Amino acid sequence: MVGSQNLLHIGSKYLKLAKYLYIKEMKNIFTLFLLSGIVYAGYSQKTVTAFYSDVTTTHLPYNDLQLLSMDAGIADLDQDGDMDILIANEHRPNILLINDGKGKFTNESASRIPQVDHDSEDIGIADFDLDGDLDIVVVSEDDKTNELYLNNGDGTFTDAGNRIPVTGTSNSVVVYDLNKDGAPDILIGNNGQNNVLINNGKGYFNDESLQRFGDFIDVTQDLSLADIDNDGDQDLLIANEDANRVLVNTGKGFFKDESANRLPYRQEPEETREVDLADIDGDGDLDILYGNVQAFVPGALRQNRLLLNDGKGFFSDRTTTHLPKDDNRCFGVAFLDIDSDGDVDIMTGNTNGARFGGNTPFSVYQNDGLGKFTEATNTFMPESISGRGFDIDFVDLNGDGIKDLFLSNRGSQDFLLFGK
Repeated sequence: MVGSQNLLHIGSKYLKLAKYLYIKEMKNIFTLFLLSGIVYAGYSQKTVTAFYSDVTTTHLPYNDLQLLSMDAGIADLDQDGDMDILIANEHRPNILLINDGKGKFTNESASRIPQVDHDSEDIGIADFDLDGDLDIVVVSEDDKTNELYLNNGDGTFTDAGNRIPVTGTSNSVVVYDLNKDGAPDILIGNNGQNNVLINNGKGYFNDESLQRFGDFIDVTQDLSLADIDNDGDQDLLIANEDANRVLVNTGKGFFKDESANRLPYRQEPEETREVDLADIDGDGDLDILYGNVQAFVPGALRQNRLLLNDGKGFFSDRTTTHLPKDDNRCFGVAFLDIDSDGDVDIMTGNTNGARFGGNTPFSVYQNDGLGKFTEATNTFMPESISGRGFDIDFVDLNGDGIKDLFLSNRGSQDFLLFGK
């Protein structure tokens, strides 16, 4: 039998051992907590800047948004007072994200819009049938199917593609009331003859391409409407894989090609993926930014180009003095006031990897107020924002009055960033 003294001695030893193990375990827990805090802090530093927070994983169904996003159309599609997002998804059904009013999105595609595989490239949104809600046109490239979806009034959509009278290898679409009859018309950029479709006021369209554009063949990647000559109507900028064009509106939506007189061409090949316009120098006219790539045109220079308007719609090339040198393949470009100082800055979506692979950071160029730009990516973009950028949208998505960023990526994660 063990004596009482021995029992006390053994009990004391076990008590000390238990205390030691407890302290050791608490140290381990504290170390894990500290390490997890460090990891979390490191993650936060990568997803936040003084201007933006990356909320992709908390506010998007991000697992659904890692495919082939070519373009995003943002509008209040269900008429509840906030902005929803439609994504043109290449070779897959398009994706419709519904906003909860605070910038958190759910994927409601299956219940709202026909789920059909198309080579969707670009989106236009307008009330085509004049019934008080927003409808959708999506143009497609490889399968040559232009999609028209009419809103049922509640943010669900019915296929009305048979109202589009043309097919083509299409990359771009813009919508605007060209003939000023109160109904939005459709312009489509193709590999081939570009199209003008005139709305009859009920959401049916007539092909008036040759009458309004003239007969010419381009490999068009983007279209932008803007009043470049300050005469009160919308002219058309055409971004091509060959020579870019300017079509001047002669009134009521008829156009004349004045590219040779108005645009400075460079000697090297230029493969332009996107064109955007804004008044970069505050002189009251619209200037041009070309987002350039080297993808399908041998010897094309990647350098983006910046053209200054003389006030009458004639342009001079100010790239070397006003825009930083770059060797990115810029598939998306946008003018936007990213620092809220009253002038327009530039953001580009880049895809530099071999065979369009890998991830590349987006770029930001800050305006000095006089139209000269400097590299400022790290000031604005979190380190987490790297992908295969194809489209940039700058709009208030969470209702706080500050514009946010939705960044579409082809073959990598789409991103949502809330502005501060």
